[in-house]
Amino acid sequence: MTVAAHDAAPSSALEDDHLDLVRSFETFIRRELEPMSADLPETGDLPPADLRAYVRKRSAALGFYAGEYPEELGGSDMPLTAVVQLHHAAGRSGCPLAPYALGGSDGPSPLLRHGTDEQIQRYLVPLVRGELIRCLALTEPHAGSDAFRLTTVATRDADDWVINGRKTFVSNADRADIALVVTATDLGDGRATGSTAFVVPMDRPGLRIGQRYEGMSGEPMFELLFDDVRVGPEAVIGGEPGIGAATALAIDSLSRGRLIVAAQCNGIAEHALRLGVEYARTRTAFGERIGGYQHIQEHLVSSHAEVETAKLLTLASARLLDSGKEAPQNAALAKLVASQTALRVVDRSLQIHGATGWVRGHPLEFLYRHVRMMTIIEGTTEVQKVIVAKALGLH
Repeated sequence: MTVAAHDAAPSSALEDDHLDLVRSFETFIRRELEPMSADLPETGDLPPADLRAYVRKRSAALGFYAGEYPEELGGSDMPLTAVVQLHHAAGRSGCPLAPYALGGSDGPSPLLRHGTDEQIQRYLVPLVRGELIRCLALTEPHAGSDAFRLTTVATRDADDWVINGRKTFVSNADRADIALVVTATDLGDGRATGSTAFVVPMDRPGLRIGQRYEGMSGEPMFELLFDDVRVGPEAVIGGEPGIGAATALAIDSLSRGRLIVAAQCNGIAEHALRLGVEYARTRTAFGERIGGYQHIQEHLVSSHAEVETAKLLTLASARLLDSGKEAPQNAALAKLVASQTALRVVDRSLQIHGATGWVRGHPLEFLYRHVRMMTIIEGTTEVQKVIVAKALGLH
């Protein structure tokens, strides 16, 4: 009998609190999402938009999609430890539709937790229910990891704001209903004050999609161009107190985002490890199963040890955040370790498969392209190291 790599994981002790929830989510994946995934082409490209929308709404109806949000907004009041384990389960399932069953870059944003009552009801509630799609317009062409070195400017004009500038690497821009836009702030009287976040409908005059970029894993990203885009005071996230406060609001959500990415990496790594173990148990070369060769065992045992370490670190960091004791370096370290581990584990499993794993359409070929992105999103590897270095007193 084939035993999945996670069945006897030492970190299972940390998963007991939410075991029933995770099993329920895995049942949803197995019974509903896997049959739909069977009809998808084996190219690794994104599933069709209408199918992703169905998965999002169906998962929201079951309480999984944005489970960390309050029940009155359509969520399930889950602690972060539960959310982290759901993202882990989605990744380790190997089902290409599973990640879309949980809120990602198109779903509810922690930025909107700080919104006015009107913004929460108008935008956040539909996002939690999977009824709206959003994008985040933060990164600028010459800033990269220095995300708040902003040249896109919102200038106050009486009660309105006029936005001019250019954003890049924006996911979901082609299908989003709203954009969360972070700009430098000009009060219109020669005074500048920090950065401000706005919620802007995508059909606003002067807002258009520019260049399209094709990512390695098949996900496109876009430029957003702002040419005298006028919005009212109701567009400022958080209302008047939100003017100049976007940096603080965004930093408040970074740890959660990084731990979710870490969990996704752990799931991907565990899935890749399972593929490697199963192949090593059945593939024969020179008269015996390749799992009997020490070099193959070295790949798999090292991967197993690293995956378990990353899982424990991620779950422990989530527990600290849930208890209010979390420090930013914990999430940064978890994201750093998990993303680097996923890179190594996928690479080793592909090496075990040889040419079989390299061929277009094999799960490992897609994961090899996809996992590289995980060391960049939510702060690059280098950014995470800077955060940890500061915590060590090295600055």
